[in-house]
Amino acid sequence: MGGGGSALRVCADHRGGINWLSLSPDGQRLLTGSEDGTARLWSTADGQCCALLQGHESYVTFCQLEDEAAYTCSADCTIRKWDVLTGQCLQVFRGHTSIVNRILVANNQLFSSSYDRTARAWSVDKGQVAREFRGHRNCVLTLAYSAPQDLPGAPCTEEAVARGLLVTGSTDGTAKVWQVASGCCHQTLRGHTGAVLCLVLATPGHTAFTGSTDATVRAWDILSGQQLRVFQEHQGSVICLELVNRHVYSGSADRTVKCWLADTGERVRTFAAHRHSVSALKYHAGTLFTGSGDARARAFDAQSGALRRVFRGHAFIINCIQVHGQVLYTASHDGALRLWDVRGLPRAPPLPPPKRSLSRLFSNKVGCAASAPLQPA
Repeated sequence: MGGGGSALRVCADHRGGINWLSLSPDGQRLLTGSEDGTARLWSTADGQCCALLQGHESYVTFCQLEDEAAYTCSADCTIRKWDVLTGQCLQVFRGHTSIVNRILVANNQLFSSSYDRTARAWSVDKGQVAREFRGHRNCVLTLAYSAPQDLPGAPCTEEAVARGLLVTGSTDGTAKVWQVASGCCHQTLRGHTGAVLCLVLATPGHTAFTGSTDATVRAWDILSGQQLRVFQEHQGSVICLELVNRHVYSGSADRTVKCWLADTGERVRTFAAHRHSVSALKYHAGTLFTGSGDARARAFDAQSGALRRVFRGHAFIINCIQVHGQVLYTASHDGALRLWDVRGLPRAPPLPPPKRSLSRLFSNKVGCAASAPLQPA
């Protein structure tokens, strides 16, 4: 049990660490953003690099891949839009005055967060700022968006949710809920005593889950601002979150992943085979895949918690993971993208569907593990 998996392919074209990995909605391409200031497009059919995206003047912090366009953001304070067929830069979004941490393309809108303490909404076509969200007292790290149709029975005015709600998490210890239409702060979610590192939204619905350096996960009603419950058994910063079928998975600097019931906060199980911080999570078909500061990826049976396989080969922390078909993709600070065959994994039945589906979400995790200290082996 837990035997080593060998890589199908190692893609080492980048000349710096890979900070993020994005899979296109149609599953045909991958996008990597790197410390070398470039992004690369890869074919999932053969693992070949099909385009090099050059133009940023500093390292790429994050990226998002759509079927027809790629988006990258950078420490050079800009966001870029790229043609996925030609690799040509189509648009440069300028306006942030410090590192851009995250971007989110949703509902024909582009959102961004930055060290300049703001989040922004942009016109995708014109490359201009449509709205600024000001109010955080420190860096804005993470973003999530709730579309109007995902807010059933919202007990607030129709105008307030006409263009959806944006939720931001900051190193100031708060999360904020913004009305996209007006740019006004709808709610401030107070309760964490440390930086908010990660954030997921349940959709449809209006519950947000936040993870923090205070070692807790908290659930919030984003319409009322009420704190619903606190998940507190971790012994270190909560770095990443995954929400699947009313189960919350939290990866921590305490070297564990914990599974919780989203509706009650009850801990269901603990996954404890990591030798360093857990830096990335991905649930797929009954298997929980994790990436860690120990440079290994792991596959666990999501229901039993049993370790099924360890994927060894990276030299440094794994910052992001994706799964498509029978292939696991891992991106690391060692600069390599690795492809792994997961066909031999025992197949557990997927978790039963909920009465109210929470499986579709916008999940934005802190991909640079420098935000949480690694612990010694």
